[in-house]
Amino acid sequence: MKMKKLLSLLLVLALCLGSMTALSGCGKKGNTVVIYSSDEDYINEYFLQRLEEQFPDYNIQIEYLSTGENAALLKTEGKDTACDIVWGLEVGYLDNMTDLLADIGDYSKDHYVEDMQMGGKKYLVAHRYSGCIVVNTDMLEDKGLAKPTSYEDLLKPEYKNLIAMPNPKSSGTGYIYLKSLVNAWGEDKAFDYFEKLSKSGNMMQFTSSGSGPINLLVQGEIAIAMGMTSQAVIEQNNGQPFEILFFEPGAPYTACGYGIIEGKQDNKAVKEVFDFFYNTLVQEEKDKFLPETIFKGQEMKVEGYPTDIPYADMAGNTADEKTRLLGKWIY
Repeated sequence: MKMKKLLSLLLVLALCLGSMTALSGCGKKGNTVVIYSSDEDYINEYFLQRLEEQFPDYNIQIEYLSTGENAALLKTEGKDTACDIVWGLEVGYLDNMTDLLADIGDYSKDHYVEDMQMGGKKYLVAHRYSGCIVVNTDMLEDKGLAKPTSYEDLLKPEYKNLIAMPNPKSSGTGYIYLKSLVNAWGEDKAFDYFEKLSKSGNMMQFTSSGSGPINLLVQGEIAIAMGMTSQAVIEQNNGQPFEILFFEPGAPYTACGYGIIEGKQDNKAVKEVFDFFYNTLVQEEKDKFLPETIFKGQEMKVEGYPTDIPYADMAGNTADEKTRLLGKWIY
């Protein structure tokens, strides 16, 4: 009899503990915040760690999507999307989906430099990033090759199978190279150049991601990469024998932004996470990863990062223009 009572007591206790666990899990599930991010994996990992530290009772999910995938998915899902906060999406795409974004006009832009005060009341700039030419100086020396000094140099036969560039159709980084040369040379000359480059035998690969060319450089598969300045600096600081070059007509660049999906702005958890990005994480990203200037008086804190980047003319970098130009890209 005593054994029966003991078993009954243990069963009740187990049920109570199970209920408490379920309620606890439900509470956390009810505070889920989903972020669609087009930032690099290592930055997303840093953000997730910081968010979990700041909001231990929230279930925060960061889902990586390339810029094109992010924009396409949000357009398809509309306001019924699982996404609460969109992060790191190129401003051209954001300008084309302002109907999906909540009004965040209460967030001041006074601390932004003038050319980064974009987005109206619908989004804020998260960061600016540029592209550059990165060379493995050891590999070029071993092969007895000089460093290229212009885009035209990349057509020289001595660089056969030694170059990689992100594919503009799948990579925002690849697209800014295309757009910068279209602006500088005119559309016909720019596309003629990429036609020659693709047929020269020098292009080892048009990679699917913006980080792809520098990854190939790290692996020793190529000697010249058209890639992201921020990634090149990281690899330099890791001891890679890389040199960063900027060709005329200057470094291609773009800005990426962040916003809240319409209908999600009144969710307490979403609002608190967005506030943390605005007040803390955007600045931390500048200090640790992407220091190119978006704020007035912004200090350079990333070791070895170029401080005098000669930015290219990126006028007309809109979503419609991107769609039109990519319709002509066949490489």
